[in-house]
Amino acid sequence: MTEKEKMLNQQWFNPRDTELAKARSLAKQACRALNQQGPEPFKKHQQLARQLFGAVQSCYIEPDFYCDYGFNISLGARFYANHHCVILDAAPVQIGDDVMFGPGVQLYTVTHPLDAQQRVTGMELAKPIVIGNRVWIGGGAIILPGVSLGDEAVIAAGSIVTKDVAAGMLVQGNPARPVRQVSA
Repeated sequence: MTEKEKMLNQQWFNPRDTELAKARSLAKQACRALNQQGPEPFKKHQQLARQLFGAVQSCYIEPDFYCDYGFNISLGARFYANHHCVILDAAPVQIGDDVMFGPGVQLYTVTHPLDAQQRVTGMELAKPIVIGNRVWIGGGAIILPGVSLGDEAVIAAGSIVTKDVAAGMLVQGNPARPVRQVSA
């Protein structure tokens, strides 16, 4: 298997691989173009987003936005990300319709070995993130590898989400814990 195939199959992979390094470089160039586009024109913004992401229905992303690959990100309709969003997408990141991110939201699909001797090898493991429809993620929140957020979930600002969040649930804190149901 190639390192990219390992990455996409949720196996340990070497991100220093030439093919992966080139893919990250292309994504960085696309992010730069998206970030420099500014607020107008909307059509150009959508064209740049379609070049960067694996799938996109419609979105508006404030600068500065960063991702690793782009091709692993799928955006539903009417996605909005406020300033300084980071999505490390070594694994698929699926985002539903009408999802909104506050400023500084970060999604990490990548993890590293806990053992120091293994960690110095540079190997990584990626786990997908799934975000349902009508989810609101407050500013500065961090979503960790392998987490799913159910439809209409709300993530309070500054929360670090380490476990799945049920549909309609408000969570907050570090680590994020359920507070109350906000919708059925």
